[in-house]
Amino acid sequence: MRVLVVEDEPRLADAIAEWLREDTHAVDIAHDGAAALERVSVNDYDVVVLDRDLPVVHGDDVCRAITGTGITARILMLTAAAEIADRVGGLGLGADDYLTKPFAFPELAARVQALGRRSRPAAPPVLRRAGITLDPARREVFRDGRYVPLSPKEFAVLTELLRAEGAAVSTEQLLEKAWDENADPFTGAVRLVVLKLRRKLGDPPVVETVTGVGYRIS
Repeated sequence: MRVLVVEDEPRLADAIAEWLREDTHAVDIAHDGAAALERVSVNDYDVVVLDRDLPVVHGDDVCRAITGTGITARILMLTAAAEIADRVGGLGLGADDYLTKPFAFPELAARVQALGRRSRPAAPPVLRRAGITLDPARREVFRDGRYVPLSPKEFAVLTELLRAEGAAVSTEQLLEKAWDENADPFTGAVRLVVLKLRRKLGDPPVVETVTGVGYRIS
C-alpha cells in the first residue's frame, strides 16, 4: 500500500513514515501543503496522513483539493485540536478519519490499514491462492501450512499479487504500491524481490512471469 505522510515537523514525519514502513507500506513524505498537492497529482496513493496545520497551503485546503478532484486516496487528518467541533469540521472537509495529537503509533497504523482497505475494491481479510495464505493484520504468510518469513518488501509484493486474483500485475504497478518515490525503476528491484519471494515460497513455483507485462500468482 502506498501512503503519503504530510507533516511539517520533520522528526514526527520521519517517525510516522518509519513506523508505517515497518508495517510493509511504501511511504513518501511532504512537509508542506504545496508539496503534498504536487505529490498526489503524480502518484497513486491509497492513504494520505494529513496534518491540518500546514505551511504554504493549509491542510484544510489540501483536503478540499484532494476530495474535489476525484482522487480515491483516503485521508487521515492529524491535529492538535481535540474539540468535537474541530473533529466534525475536519470530517466535513472530506477527511475519512481524524486523529488528535499526541497519538499512539499502533493506533495510527491501524487506522491507516483500515482506510487502505476502503480505498480499494472489497477483499477478504485473509488472502488465499495456490496454497498461500496471507494475513495482512497479523503480517503472516503460510505456504501449504508452512510459515514463510518475508521482508516488508516481499510481503508488500506478495500482497499485491494475491489481491490481483490471478491477473497479471505489471512491474510499474508493483513499484507504485510497494516502493516510495525514491525508487529507481531501472534498478531491477522488483525482479530481485520476486526472485527472493519465489525462493522463500518454495516448490512448486507459484509466481509466474508474464512476458512483457509483469507477474502473477498462477
